Amino acid sequence: MSSVTGHSALVTGAASGIGLACARALAAEGAEVHLADRDPGVLAVAEELGGVGHVLDLTGPVDALPREVDILVNNAGVQHVAPIQEFPAERFSAMVELMLGAAFRLTRHVLPHMYDRGWGRLVHISSVHGMRASAFKSAYVAAKHGLEGFSKVAALEGAPHGVTSNCVQPGYVRTPLVEKQIADQAKVHDIAAEDVTSRIFLQRSAVKRLIEPSEVASAVLWLCDNSFVTGTSLAVDGGWSAQ
Repeated sequence: MSSVTGHSALVTGAASGIGLACARALAAEGAEVHLADRDPGVLAVAEELGGVGHVLDLTGPVDALPREVDILVNNAGVQHVAPIQEFPAERFSAMVELMLGAAFRLTRHVLPHMYDRGWGRLVHISSVHGMRASAFKSAYVAAKHGLEGFSKVAALEGAPHGVTSNCVQPGYVRTPLVEKQIADQAKVHDIAAEDVTSRIFLQRSAVKRLIEPSEVASAVLWLCDNSFVTGTSLAVDGGWSAQ
């Protein structure tokens, strides 16, 4: 029996991709899952999993989400690919607010409950871009680097209360977010769309395939099961960061 059995979990960006895979994995291990996404499709997914769906924009207030959460998976994210001088300032701010600001506000929202219980798991879906940079991704890289630092602070503060905080750093995952980047990447790198996966996505990866969302979810479950692993980051990047 997993340590998540009987605990409540909140997963953001849970209508598809990594978030959906995490919600599925947690539900399969006996957790009560809350799924949050701005996509109304999250309601049908939640019903399928026997969980509760919440439709909201995480750049706004999070008070409508439950506070009595034992496991928080901060996953919601978006991407925009453009040179810095062409990157819309409002787009930069919105992306950082979603991937970093919302992680802070959600953690702040649920920590009192975790502290009261003396048990909690904060798992932040970062990226290999939380420790490495790629051109044309200024907002994404900035947000993920910030998320890594925030996670470490939460780990230090949470340790006396039985709360761990860690990041998972995937490489390129087979998700709608990655698929939507193909045209943008082809444009900024001046290559054919069919060459993006091999020449851009997998250029630095020793394992020449995209990661499956379920593999990221397995890493999330592993972190939930370990009470002595905190303040660190688990790379699931096919050897990208080894170079």
